[in-house]
Amino acid sequence: MLAAHKWGALALVFASIAVAVFSLGANPPSVPPELGRRGLKRARALASNALLAVFEPWLRLIAGWIAFLPLAKTRAKLELRLRHAGDWLGLTPDEVVAFGLLTSATAIGAGVALTRQAGFPDEFAIFFGLVGWTVPTSRLGRAVTERLRTIARTLPGAIDLVAMCMAAGLDFPGSVRKIVEKTPARGSPLREELEYVLQELELGRTRRQALEGFAERAPSEAVRDFVAAVVQSEEKGNPLAVTLRVQANMLRMRRSVRAEEDAAKAGVRMIIPLMLIFVTIMIMLVGPSLMQIAETGLTGVGGGAF
Repeated sequence: MLAAHKWGALALVFASIAVAVFSLGANPPSVPPELGRRGLKRARALASNALLAVFEPWLRLIAGWIAFLPLAKTRAKLELRLRHAGDWLGLTPDEVVAFGLLTSATAIGAGVALTRQAGFPDEFAIFFGLVGWTVPTSRLGRAVTERLRTIARTLPGAIDLVAMCMAAGLDFPGSVRKIVEKTPARGSPLREELEYVLQELELGRTRRQALEGFAERAPSEAVRDFVAAVVQSEEKGNPLAVTLRVQANMLRMRRSVRAEEDAAKAGVRMIIPLMLIFVTIMIMLVGPSLMQIAETGLTGVGGGAF
């Protein structure tokens, strides 16, 4: 009777594994984006990154499995972060999760090999898996930060050029198009956003809708102030060229003030590293003398007692 229960439990385990494997195998891989900005970023990333081109089929396969999981909130958060990152590597939210699983599995395998070689238990490999899981999300967060910082740094100069072109007789779309044509760096985040704004204007969206979309894709303080100034100038009928000059000067002033604040904070942040360096130097200088004095005292005490 006990043997029958064991065989029944073993059959249920094998049946569950077979159902899981069949369900995963029946799910098709995710379809890679081919159109729009995400498709363009995907094609460029595959052409320039050989490692991504090797693992891309595995990402799509695992993303096809993840597509049936109820991860609506996670997908919405990742979709927003991917938009802020300029469609990083052309990945979809499910592929970002698949990326994390793939790097986690790879890190666990490497961790098991290292822990066995060092003589530690295999459970330490779980730490490597956690680190591997955070690699895609940390890279995505870094891409968002760098992109927003680059846009905020290059925006005042672009606003000045737009104001100069408008003062020469061009309208706002023509001035933006001139800036896009004369910008040499094709991978510049600001150029990509201005190109996207022009495309939306050509598709029939209003200037306000196109600029508000720009502020949603690049939610930095400089971009929001620029969009608000242009929209307010359009509503009140103020000269846009004058408004843009004032906006560019204000952004430069704000950037200089922020640089001064960071420079003032740098001195305070350096106190702890300097203290650690000072303590280390004192230990290196005084430590040998203290050890010699301690050894001499112990030897003297031992000799007297003997």
